Amino acid sequence: MDFKDYYGILGMPKAASEKEIKQAYRKLARKHHPDVNPGDKTAEGRFKEINEAYEVLGDPDKRRRYDELGANWRMYEQSQQTGGAPFGGEGAWTFNFGAGGPGGGFRTMTEEEMHRIFGNEDPFSDFFHTFFGGGEPGRRTRGGRSARPRRGSDVEEAIELSLDEAYQGAMRRLSIKYDGHTRTVDVRIPAGVVTGSRVRIAGEGEPGQSGSGDLYLRIRIRPHERFELKGRDLHVRVPVPITTAVLGGEAVLATPHGRTLKLKIPPATPNGQVFRLKGHGMPVLGKSGDAGDLYAIVDIQVPRDLSPEERSHYEALARIEGTKHSAA
Repeated sequence: MDFKDYYGILGMPKAASEKEIKQAYRKLARKHHPDVNPGDKTAEGRFKEINEAYEVLGDPDKRRRYDELGANWRMYEQSQQTGGAPFGGEGAWTFNFGAGGPGGGFRTMTEEEMHRIFGNEDPFSDFFHTFFGGGEPGRRTRGGRSARPRRGSDVEEAIELSLDEAYQGAMRRLSIKYDGHTRTVDVRIPAGVVTGSRVRIAGEGEPGQSGSGDLYLRIRIRPHERFELKGRDLHVRVPVPITTAVLGGEAVLATPHGRTLKLKIPPATPNGQVFRLKGHGMPVLGKSGDAGDLYAIVDIQVPRDLSPEERSHYEALARIEGTKHSAA
Protein backbone atom coordinates (compact mmCIF):
# COMPACT_ATOMS: atom_id res chain seq x y z
CA MET A 1 0.00 0.00 0.00
CA ASP A 2 1.54 3.33 -1.14
CA PHE A 3 1.66 6.48 0.95
CA LYS A 4 -0.68 9.14 -0.47
CA ASP A 5 0.78 12.63 -0.80
CA TYR A 6 -2.43 14.59 -0.37
CA TYR A 7 -0.61 17.93 -0.46
CA GLY A 8 0.91 16.99 -3.80
CA ILE A 9 -2.49 15.92 -5.18
CA LEU A 10 -3.92 19.37 -4.41
CA GLY A 11 -0.70 21.10 -5.50
CA MET A 12 -0.27 22.73 -2.10
CA PRO A 13 2.74 23.02 0.26
CA LYS A 14 2.43 21.50 3.72
CA ALA A 15 2.27 24.98 5.25
CA ALA A 16 -0.79 25.95 3.16
CA SER A 17 -3.65 27.57 5.08
CA GLU A 18 -7.12 26.08 5.35
CA LYS A 19 -8.40 28.73 2.93
CA GLU A 20 -5.71 27.89 0.36
CA ILE A 21 -6.47 24.19 0.64
CA LYS A 22 -10.16 24.85 0.04
CA GLN A 23 -9.49 27.11 -2.97
CA ALA A 24 -7.20 24.53 -4.56
CA TYR A 25 -9.78 21.79 -4.03
CA ARG A 26 -12.62 23.80 -5.58
CA LYS A 27 -10.55 24.68 -8.65
CA LEU A 28 -9.38 21.11 -9.25
CA ALA A 29 -12.78 19.54 -8.52
CA ARG A 30 -14.42 21.76 -11.13
CA LYS A 31 -11.73 20.96 -13.69
CA HIS A 32 -11.86 17.18 -13.28
CA HIS A 33 -15.55 16.64 -12.44
CA PRO A 34 -17.03 13.67 -14.42
CA ASP A 35 -19.89 15.85 -15.70
CA VAL A 36 -17.31 18.14 -17.34
CA ASN A 37 -15.27 15.19 -18.68
CA PRO A 38 -17.83 12.50 -19.66
CA GLY A 39 -16.19 9.15 -20.34
CA ASP A 40 -12.70 10.35 -19.39
CA LYS A 41 -11.36 7.70 -16.98
CA THR A 42 -8.20 9.70 -16.27
CA ALA A 43 -10.24 12.73 -15.14
CA GLU A 44 -12.48 10.42 -13.09
CA GLY A 45 -9.44 9.00 -11.30
CA ARG A 46 -8.08 12.48 -10.58
CA PHE A 47 -11.49 13.54 -9.26
CA LYS A 48 -11.45 10.62 -6.80
CA GLU A 49 -7.97 11.54 -5.59
CA ILE A 50 -8.88 15.21 -5.21
CA ASN A 51 -11.94 14.44 -3.09
CA GLU A 52 -9.99 11.96 -1.00
CA ALA A 53 -7.24 14.51 -0.37
CA TYR A 54 -9.69 17.23 0.64
CA GLU A 55 -11.63 14.92 3.00
CA VAL A 56 -8.38 14.70 4.99
CA LEU A 57 -6.67 18.07 4.51
CA GLY A 58 -9.96 19.99 4.80
CA ASP A 59 -10.60 18.56 8.29
CA PRO A 60 -8.23 19.95 10.97
CA ASP A 61 -8.26 16.75 13.07
CA LYS A 62 -7.67 14.44 10.12
CA ARG A 63 -5.03 16.73 8.70
CA ARG A 64 -3.15 16.68 12.02
CA ARG A 65 -3.25 12.86 12.12
CA TYR A 66 -2.11 12.74 8.51
CA ASP A 67 0.83 15.08 9.22
CA GLU A 68 1.82 12.90 12.18
CA LEU A 69 1.48 9.73 10.10
CA GLY A 70 3.92 11.01 7.49
CA ALA A 71 6.69 11.15 10.08
CA ASN A 72 5.87 7.64 11.35
CA TRP A 73 5.36 5.82 8.06
CA ARG A 74 7.96 3.17 8.88
CA MET A 75 6.20 2.44 12.16
CA TYR A 76 3.03 1.71 10.20
CA GLU A 77 4.86 -0.71 7.90
CA GLN A 78 6.30 -2.59 10.87
CA SER A 79 2.91 -2.85 12.53
CA GLN A 80 1.41 -4.26 9.31
CA GLN A 81 4.10 -6.93 9.13
CA THR A 82 3.33 -8.07 12.69
CA GLY A 83 -0.42 -8.09 12.06
CA GLY A 84 -1.16 -5.19 14.42
CA ALA A 85 -3.12 -2.02 13.91
CA PRO A 86 -1.14 1.13 13.17
CA PHE A 87 -0.09 3.17 16.17
CA GLY A 88 -1.60 0.77 18.69
CA GLY A 89 -5.26 1.19 17.67
CA GLU A 90 -7.71 -1.70 17.40
CA GLY A 91 -9.08 -0.46 14.15
CA ALA A 92 -9.04 2.47 11.79
CA TRP A 93 -10.73 5.75 12.55
CA THR A 94 -14.35 6.25 11.57
CA PHE A 95 -14.81 8.34 8.41
CA ASN A 96 -17.76 10.73 8.37
CA PHE A 97 -19.35 11.11 4.94
CA GLY A 98 -21.81 13.74 6.18
CA ALA A 99 -22.60 16.93 4.33
CA GLY A 100 -20.88 19.24 6.80
CA GLY A 101 -17.28 20.33 6.38
CA PRO A 102 -14.81 22.95 7.39
CA GLY A 103 -15.03 26.52 6.24
CA GLY A 104 -18.53 27.70 7.17
CA GLY A 105 -20.63 24.83 5.84
CA PHE A 106 -18.69 24.04 2.67
CA ARG A 107 -18.76 20.35 1.85
CA THR A 108 -17.24 18.02 -0.69
CA MET A 109 -19.60 15.11 -1.44
CA THR A 110 -21.88 12.80 0.51
CA GLU A 111 -21.46 9.05 0.23
CA GLU A 112 -24.67 8.85 -1.80
CA GLU A 113 -23.33 11.40 -4.27
CA MET A 114 -20.08 9.48 -4.62
CA HIS A 115 -21.97 6.27 -5.35
CA ARG A 116 -24.09 8.02 -7.95
CA ILE A 117 -20.97 9.03 -9.84
CA PHE A 118 -18.84 5.92 -9.34
CA GLY A 119 -21.48 3.22 -8.70
CA ASN A 120 -20.94 0.75 -5.87
CA GLU A 121 -17.20 0.71 -6.49
CA ASP A 122 -15.32 2.12 -3.50
CA PRO A 123 -13.96 5.50 -4.69
CA PHE A 124 -11.19 5.89 -2.09
CA SER A 125 -7.76 4.32 -1.77
CA ASP A 126 -6.61 1.60 0.63
CA PHE A 127 -4.44 4.16 2.38
CA PHE A 128 -7.43 6.44 2.99
CA HIS A 129 -9.63 3.67 4.39
CA THR A 130 -6.88 2.31 6.63
CA PHE A 131 -6.26 5.62 8.37
CA PHE A 132 -9.45 7.64 7.95
CA GLY A 133 -12.29 5.37 6.86
CA GLY A 134 -12.35 2.29 9.08
CA GLY A 135 -15.52 0.76 10.53
CA GLU A 136 -16.76 -0.63 13.80
CA PRO A 137 -15.09 -3.75 15.28
CA GLY A 138 -16.64 -6.94 13.93
CA ARG A 139 -18.02 -5.28 10.80
CA ARG A 140 -14.95 -5.36 8.57
CA THR A 141 -15.00 -7.22 5.30
CA ARG A 142 -12.36 -9.68 4.13
CA GLY A 143 -10.63 -6.87 2.19
CA GLY A 144 -10.17 -4.89 5.40
CA ARG A 145 -12.80 -2.26 4.62
CA SER A 146 -16.01 -1.48 6.43
CA ALA A 147 -19.23 -3.15 5.28
CA ARG A 148 -21.40 -0.30 4.00
CA PRO A 149 -25.15 -0.07 3.40
CA ARG A 150 -25.93 -0.30 -0.30
CA ARG A 151 -27.82 2.32 -2.25
CA GLY A 152 -30.89 1.28 -4.20
CA SER A 153 -30.64 -0.10 -7.72
CA ASP A 154 -30.96 2.09 -10.78
CA VAL A 155 -34.13 1.74 -12.85
CA GLU A 156 -34.35 2.11 -16.64
CA GLU A 157 -37.59 2.90 -18.48
CA ALA A 158 -38.29 3.24 -22.21
CA ILE A 159 -40.24 6.35 -23.19
CA GLU A 160 -41.57 7.50 -26.56
CA LEU A 161 -41.80 11.18 -27.49
CA SER A 162 -43.14 13.15 -30.40
CA LEU A 163 -40.66 15.24 -32.37
CA ASP A 164 -42.31 18.39 -31.03
CA GLU A 165 -41.76 17.21 -27.42
CA ALA A 166 -38.14 16.34 -28.12
CA TYR A 167 -37.61 19.73 -29.79
CA GLN A 168 -39.16 21.84 -27.02
CA GLY A 169 -38.76 19.61 -23.94
CA ALA A 170 -41.66 18.06 -22.07
CA MET A 171 -43.05 17.03 -18.69
CA ARG A 172 -44.16 13.43 -18.22
CA ARG A 173 -45.85 11.59 -15.36
CA LEU A 174 -44.51 8.05 -15.10
CA SER A 175 -45.53 5.04 -13.00
CA ILE A 176 -42.43 3.27 -11.67
CA LYS A 177 -42.91 -0.33 -10.50
CA TYR A 178 -40.60 -2.24 -8.14
CA ASP A 179 -41.13 -5.02 -5.57
CA GLY A 180 -44.86 -5.06 -6.19
CA HIS A 181 -45.21 -1.32 -5.53
CA THR A 182 -46.06 1.47 -7.96
CA ARG A 183 -44.87 5.02 -7.53
CA THR A 184 -45.78 8.07 -9.63
CA VAL A 185 -42.95 10.38 -10.70
CA ASP A 186 -43.16 13.68 -12.59
CA VAL A 187 -40.08 14.07 -14.77
CA ARG A 188 -38.82 16.82 -17.04
CA ILE A 189 -37.46 15.79 -20.44
CA PRO A 190 -34.90 18.38 -21.61
CA ALA A 191 -35.06 19.83 -25.11
CA GLY A 192 -32.74 18.20 -27.61
CA VAL A 193 -33.08 14.49 -26.81
CA VAL A 194 -32.98 12.08 -29.76
CA THR A 195 -33.59 8.39 -30.22
CA GLY A 196 -31.06 6.56 -28.05
CA SER A 197 -30.59 9.39 -25.54
CA ARG A 198 -30.58 8.40 -21.85
CA VAL A 199 -31.95 10.97 -19.42
CA ARG A 200 -30.89 10.57 -15.76
CA ILE A 201 -33.37 11.47 -13.01
CA ALA A 202 -31.34 11.47 -9.79
CA GLY A 203 -32.75 9.65 -6.77
CA GLU A 204 -35.88 8.29 -8.44
CA GLY A 205 -34.74 4.65 -8.69
CA GLU A 206 -35.27 1.89 -6.15
CA PRO A 207 -34.82 2.86 -2.48
CA GLY A 208 -31.89 1.46 -0.47
CA GLN A 209 -30.29 1.75 2.95
CA SER A 210 -27.91 4.51 1.90
CA GLY A 211 -30.20 6.27 -0.56
CA SER A 212 -32.22 5.62 -3.69
CA GLY A 213 -30.81 4.69 -7.06
CA ASP A 214 -31.38 6.74 -10.20
CA LEU A 215 -34.01 6.56 -12.90
CA TYR A 216 -32.76 6.43 -16.51
CA LEU A 217 -35.14 7.19 -19.36
CA ARG A 218 -34.26 5.60 -22.71
CA ILE A 219 -35.67 7.86 -25.43
CA ARG A 220 -37.32 6.96 -28.73
CA ILE A 221 -38.66 9.65 -31.10
CA ARG A 222 -41.79 8.84 -33.11
CA PRO A 223 -41.64 9.56 -36.86
CA HIS A 224 -43.11 12.95 -37.80
CA GLU A 225 -45.57 13.42 -40.65
CA ARG A 226 -43.57 16.33 -42.13
CA PHE A 227 -40.09 16.52 -40.62
CA GLU A 228 -37.35 13.92 -40.88
CA LEU A 229 -34.62 13.98 -38.22
CA LYS A 230 -31.10 13.06 -39.35
CA GLY A 231 -28.62 13.46 -36.51
CA ARG A 232 -29.32 17.00 -35.30
CA ASP A 233 -30.59 18.25 -38.68
CA LEU A 234 -34.23 18.46 -39.72
CA HIS A 235 -35.36 17.90 -43.31
CA VAL A 236 -38.74 19.03 -44.62
CA ARG A 237 -40.44 19.42 -48.01
CA VAL A 238 -41.87 22.90 -48.60
CA PRO A 239 -44.78 23.28 -51.07
CA VAL A 240 -44.10 26.12 -53.52
CA PRO A 241 -46.61 27.27 -56.21
CA ILE A 242 -45.30 26.95 -59.73
CA THR A 243 -45.68 30.68 -60.31
CA THR A 244 -43.50 31.44 -57.25
CA ALA A 245 -40.87 28.97 -58.44
CA VAL A 246 -40.80 30.68 -61.83
CA LEU A 247 -41.09 34.33 -60.81
CA GLY A 248 -39.59 34.19 -57.31
CA GLY A 249 -41.22 35.09 -54.02
CA GLU A 250 -41.61 33.67 -50.53
CA ALA A 251 -42.73 30.36 -49.03
CA VAL A 252 -43.98 29.98 -45.45
CA LEU A 253 -42.50 27.25 -43.26
CA ALA A 254 -43.74 26.26 -39.77
CA THR A 255 -41.08 24.79 -37.43
CA PRO A 256 -41.61 22.18 -34.67
CA HIS A 257 -41.39 24.87 -31.95
CA GLY A 258 -44.35 26.77 -33.47
CA ARG A 259 -42.41 29.57 -35.15
CA THR A 260 -43.13 30.58 -38.74
CA LEU A 261 -40.21 31.19 -41.07
CA LYS A 262 -40.30 32.91 -44.46
CA LEU A 263 -38.17 31.22 -47.07
CA LYS A 264 -36.99 33.44 -49.94
CA ILE A 265 -37.47 31.71 -53.31
CA PRO A 266 -35.28 33.10 -56.14
CA PRO A 267 -36.73 33.25 -59.69
CA ALA A 268 -36.42 30.04 -61.74
CA THR A 269 -36.04 27.77 -58.69
CA PRO A 270 -36.14 24.10 -59.79
CA ASN A 271 -38.10 21.37 -58.06
CA GLY A 272 -36.03 19.65 -55.34
CA GLN A 273 -33.84 22.70 -54.66
CA VAL A 274 -32.52 22.52 -51.07
CA PHE A 275 -32.17 25.57 -48.84
CA ARG A 276 -30.23 25.42 -45.56
CA LEU A 277 -31.52 27.38 -42.57
CA LYS A 278 -28.62 27.42 -40.12
CA GLY A 279 -29.43 26.84 -36.44
CA HIS A 280 -33.10 25.94 -36.94
CA GLY A 281 -32.65 22.20 -36.47
CA MET A 282 -32.84 20.08 -33.31
CA PRO A 283 -31.34 21.73 -30.18
CA VAL A 284 -28.15 20.13 -28.86
CA LEU A 285 -28.82 18.55 -25.47
CA GLY A 286 -27.18 20.50 -22.65
CA LYS A 287 -25.82 23.27 -24.90
CA SER A 288 -28.04 26.35 -24.81
CA GLY A 289 -28.22 28.19 -28.12
CA ASP A 290 -26.59 25.35 -30.08
CA ALA A 291 -28.68 23.47 -32.65
CA GLY A 292 -28.52 21.58 -35.91
CA ASP A 293 -29.73 22.99 -39.22
CA LEU A 294 -33.04 22.90 -41.06
CA TYR A 295 -32.98 21.79 -44.70
CA ALA A 296 -35.99 22.95 -46.75
CA ILE A 297 -36.61 21.01 -49.97
CA VAL A 298 -38.66 22.80 -52.65
CA ASP A 299 -41.74 20.83 -53.72
CA ILE A 300 -43.28 22.64 -56.73
CA GLN A 301 -47.07 22.38 -56.73
CA VAL A 302 -48.73 21.87 -60.11
CA PRO A 303 -52.30 23.25 -60.10
CA ARG A 304 -55.03 20.61 -60.48
CA ASP A 305 -58.18 22.66 -60.96
CA LEU A 306 -57.88 25.74 -63.18
CA SER A 307 -60.44 28.50 -63.48
CA PRO A 308 -61.30 29.63 -67.01
CA GLU A 309 -59.18 32.75 -66.52
CA GLU A 310 -56.19 30.74 -65.26
CA ARG A 311 -56.52 28.32 -68.17
CA SER A 312 -56.53 31.15 -70.67
CA HIS A 313 -53.31 32.53 -69.17
CA TYR A 314 -51.59 29.14 -69.28
CA GLU A 315 -52.75 28.64 -72.87
CA ALA A 316 -51.32 32.04 -73.75
CA LEU A 317 -48.05 31.06 -72.06
CA ALA A 318 -48.03 27.81 -74.01
CA ARG A 319 -48.43 29.70 -77.27
CA ILE A 320 -45.53 31.97 -76.36
CA GLU A 321 -43.34 29.00 -75.50
CA GLY A 322 -44.36 27.31 -78.75
CA THR A 323 -43.36 30.40 -80.72
CA LYS A 324 -39.99 30.50 -78.95
CA HIS A 325 -39.27 26.87 -79.78
CA SER A 326 -40.30 27.37 -83.42
CA ALA A 327 -38.00 30.34 -83.74
CA ALA A 328 -35.15 28.31 -82.31
